[in-house]
Amino acid sequence: MRLLLVEDHVPLADELMAGLARQGYAVDWLADGRDAVYQGTSEPYDLIILDLGLPGVPGLEVLKQWRAGGLATPVLILTARGSWAERIEGLKAGADDYLTKPFHPEELHLRIQALLRRSHGQANQPTLQAAGLHLDEGRQCVIRDGAEVQLTAAEFRLLRYFMLHPEQILSKSHLAEHLYDGETERDSNVLEVHVNHLRRKLGRSVIETRRGQGYLFGGQAQ
Repeated sequence: MRLLLVEDHVPLADELMAGLARQGYAVDWLADGRDAVYQGTSEPYDLIILDLGLPGVPGLEVLKQWRAGGLATPVLILTARGSWAERIEGLKAGADDYLTKPFHPEELHLRIQALLRRSHGQANQPTLQAAGLHLDEGRQCVIRDGAEVQLTAAEFRLLRYFMLHPEQILSKSHLAEHLYDGETERDSNVLEVHVNHLRRKLGRSVIETRRGQGYLFGGQAQ
């Protein structure tokens, strides 16, 4: 999953990026609202974390411009403690959730997971579930028929994206855009290798290859 973090406090941004990377997210970082207005609509992000106290263009105005332009990407806003008016204005402007500073990193990770599940029609599920699999995002493993299947970090990132998009044909270029933040990774055959690894662990039918189109996840794991 590819996230955009818009936060001008560099130490906090560094801490958040490190934590999100450990959770298997590809993260782009911006510190200025003017850059965020453009970047948010020009790249295929799965979720945006937006601080409201930004230089250039305030975060609230950035959010309003995104929503006015039709951007439907889930947005989690960060606000200062006690700024209840900011939180209300942010929600009115189209934010999907908010988090008050200071916060524990684990709360941020859980809110991100919940927002992603909700945006893909799994709001009522406490964990990510699809094709007979349950993904444990905390331990980065998958449960199949009650048994735990270990995953590498790359396999976890890929399977999480597949499970959020079951029964959808996903091209290799689409997957690369949402899973990797480096052009070298995107241009390599690393994606095909990880798909084959998942098939060996979960069964070949769970990920179908559609020639000339990409991959379709949704067969029952075997």
